[in-house]
Amino acid sequence: MQDTAHAHTNRLAQETSPYLLQHAHNPVDWYPWGDEAFNKAKEENKLVLVSVGYSSCHWCHVMEHESFEDDSVAAIMNERFVCIKVDREERPDVDQVYMTAVQLMTGRGGWPLNCFTLPDGRPVYGGTYFPKKQWVQLLSDLSETWKREPQ
Repeated sequence: MQDTAHAHTNRLAQETSPYLLQHAHNPVDWYPWGDEAFNKAKEENKLVLVSVGYSSCHWCHVMEHESFEDDSVAAIMNERFVCIKVDREERPDVDQVYMTAVQLMTGRGGWPLNCFTLPDGRPVYGGTYFPKKQWVQLLSDLSETWKREPQ
């Protein structure tokens, strides 16, 4: 049921995590961590964005405001990716897997942690905070590469 007090409501509105609930009214079609998102990615042959953060993370809020609350950025994310939002305080196991991957890829880590994965969850690229312009370029580059060279 659509929440009439907000322009957007996604699946995170059904979650209990304060961090996930902060993103429940983003225009991004966020999924919580689980099989539903990965099954959709497999069915639609899309990359997955696993975005990990926590409620008191400053840069998580900055990235939400700059990118995840922006309708045009959300449209790109929704069209080209299956997007999962994870609360690192509720799922430290998921955070550890993708933090390790991003640290191995980039030599550093932090939050927000944004890791792009294959539809089966294997990480292919990631980083932490991305300014809006860089984020939009990254979304475009990754989705175009995936179209040309899936897997």
